[in-house]
Amino acid sequence: MVFSWLRRRRRKKITSQEFPADWNRIIAANVAHDARLSDAQQRHLRNFVQIFVAETNWEGCHGLKITDEVKVTVAAQAALLTFNHPNNFFDHVLSVLVYPDEFIGKDVDVDSDGVVTERQRRTLGEAMWRGPVVLSWIDVLEGGRREAEGHNLVLHEFAHQLDMMNGRYVDGIPPLQTREQLQRWLAVMQPEYETLVANCRKRHWGVIDCYGAQNEAEFFSVLVEAFFERSGELRAQHPAAYDLLAGYFAIDPALWNSGAA
Repeated sequence: MVFSWLRRRRRKKITSQEFPADWNRIIAANVAHDARLSDAQQRHLRNFVQIFVAETNWEGCHGLKITDEVKVTVAAQAALLTFNHPNNFFDHVLSVLVYPDEFIGKDVDVDSDGVVTERQRRTLGEAMWRGPVVLSWIDVLEGGRREAEGHNLVLHEFAHQLDMMNGRYVDGIPPLQTREQLQRWLAVMQPEYETLVANCRKRHWGVIDCYGAQNEAEFFSVLVEAFFERSGELRAQHPAAYDLLAGYFAIDPALWNSGAA
């Protein structure tokens, strides 16, 4: 209880400081969604940025220098997932590691006999439970500027971190408040996932990337990307899933391109 009080006090002090003008210029240049947010959403985004930048350990890898541009660009995109959860500052994400470009990741499997197998692969991002988020800077920029053809690396990896917050196995279910919400989530999302798997086997491509057909966790992350980056198409093709996410994130990005917002 004392720790929570001290944290709230510290965060209040952080957000009481004037938001730097240079940071506003970074957001304007690198986070295209910000221009379509309401005044209240923009205030929340900036409060989130101030707190997340201050409380997170930032590390540059392979020669990349961590600057305010790197921190603010990442934090402002992650903030888009928190409008309906104002006290969510991804406290379990202690570090963000940023590479200049794609990097070598590692998969570790342990079989029933205890044999450990490690595989290396090239990747753009990783999200680890109680560990860092690892990102490719060039892809962070492309996603933030909406130059990545419907993809957004920061939203994808932080959707994984959101998935990890409910104490469950990483299963594509973010934190929900009631049993009724869970039942509604499963009733909508499980058939959507199964349909994606079936369509991808038949090479029937749609607005939801077939990368999400690997498992429910990847399905949730690519669905979040589609929700923000291809919102009109997602609403038209998968209205139930779109409406569920719009309620969960307290934002309706399809309106941005319809002239209704």
